[in-house]
Order: sequence, then structure tokens, then C-alpha cells
Amino acid sequence: MTVTIRQLHPHFFGEVSGVDLRKPLTPREARDIEAGMDKYAVLLFRNQDITDEQQLAFALNFGERENARGGTVTKKEDYRLTSGLNDVSNLGKDGKPLPKDHRTHLFNLGNCLWHSDSSFRPIPAKFSLLSARVVNARGGNTEFADMRAAYDALDDDTKFEIADMICEHSLMYSRGSLGFLDYTEEEKQMFKPVLQRLVRTHPVHGRKSLYLSSHAGAILGMSVPEARLLLRDLTEHATQPQFVHVHKWTLHDLVMWDNRQTMHRVRRYDQSQPRDMRRATVAGTEPTVAQQAAE
Repeated sequence: MTVTIRQLHPHFFGEVSGVDLRKPLTPREARDIEAGMDKYAVLLFRNQDITDEQQLAFALNFGERENARGGTVTKKEDYRLTSGLNDVSNLGKDGKPLPKDHRTHLFNLGNCLWHSDSSFRPIPAKFSLLSARVVNARGGNTEFADMRAAYDALDDDTKFEIADMICEHSLMYSRGSLGFLDYTEEEKQMFKPVLQRLVRTHPVHGRKSLYLSSHAGAILGMSVPEARLLLRDLTEHATQPQFVHVHKWTLHDLVMWDNRQTMHRVRRYDQSQPRDMRRATVAGTEPTVAQQAAE
């Protein structure tokens, strides 16, 4: 079948038809989907009842799998998934919802903040592919913001001001904003801040976009209060309704997004009910800025 994409938002977000993700992609299908990602930044594939292995195989059409180390406080022996996918559920190893006071649950609440996946890594992620295995009847929508359109809408003075700014990103910034402040020494080393450009240029089409995230907590050369005010102002601008698409999950949806061009967040939902979401993450290929100064 031919890959077709229907745009769902004035700026971005396409719905794909003509692809069965249980089967290997042809080279043409892979090219068409990657071109769709470049154009729409987020793609929705409905009715994809896939296994972890099929999801990972699909992701590998677009680059290498990202090493998940350093993105969670969950110990390896407590992982629920062993397939190589990131566990974005509210479930423990026993398959039941985590208690509300569980450390992993409290840490994962940071996913409700606007962010770009893995911006806390020296080489941030390229694509994320999230598969809905168990969805909630109420809540749990994922919102996406087009950071290209948000950049385009800035006034020229702001574009000039932020053009060369470098931010520090860390999971300790995003989780700290929610009051999660207790880390082991090993975690403090693992979550040490990294440097990222505030404005990125897409390697294919050359459009500029804001590279914002709740993980960003400082800007080089600025006081922390001044930097956080600027980052807050830019985030408020970038997440206005005209730049945002809200996705209401249905069972077996797979949504794929470009972390270089978007931000996203999950909305609150009933944590006493199971929500099983599994993410494959395609690694980025280069840092946005040299990292030496972050050491």
C-alpha cells in the first residue's frame, strides 16, 4: 500500500494510513515516513496492535536505539520491560499501578511538564515512538507543541536576543520544579547538567525552532532567576493553543514525534488505573553544542 498522510493541525501533526507496522517497512515506506516526520514533526498510526519487538524494529528504520541509561531513578533489577523499550507506564514490575508515594511514580510525574525527550543527554534524542497498550478512560491525553511555528511567531528582537544562547538541561531541574529533590550521589552524577542550544536548525529543511524543555534550568552568562524567567516566557509563548495539538489516545495508537522540532506533555489521569505506554527512542547523531563547558 501507499503511505498517505492527512494533516490534523494547521501547523503540524499528520495521521498516516497505508502502513501495517507488524510487517517490515519497504525502503520506500521508510523514506516516505521520514519525509513525513520532517514535514509534520508528529505522525499518528492508528490500529497498530504490535509487539515490543515489532515496535523496536520499526524504530530502527530511522536510526539507532538510544541507550536508556540515565533517564530514570528506577533500578535495573526493578525494570518491568526487558525488550529494550522505555517504560512510560504507571506500572510496577508486578504489573500493578505504582503506589502514590512510590519514588518512581513521583519522579515520573515530571512527564506532565512540557519537555523534549532526552534533552538532558549530551546527544539528545531524534525520534520517540509511543505505543498505547492500555489506555485510561479519562485523562492521559498527550499534548504536542510545534516549536518551529512558535519560533517563527517570535518578534525579530527576541530572535536576535536568543540566537546564540546555550542552556543547561538536567532531570534535576524538571523534577526539582515539582519538589522532587532527594537524589543519591550516583544519581547526581548521572543527572549532571548538559549543554543545549536554545535555537536549533533542522538538518533537512533548515527551519529554526525553539529547543525548550522543563529540563532546561539555566542559560550560560545569565543569572538563574533571569534565565528561568526568559525560559518561562518562551515556554508560555510556545505552548499557546495555536501551536498545540491534543492527542486523545485510543488502544493501539502509535504516535511518533521529532524531539528536535516539538515539545510534549502528558495530562493528569487516574493513577489508580493501569496505563501501559511503551516508547522506542531513536538516538540523535550529534550534540547541539560542544559539551566541555558542562563538565
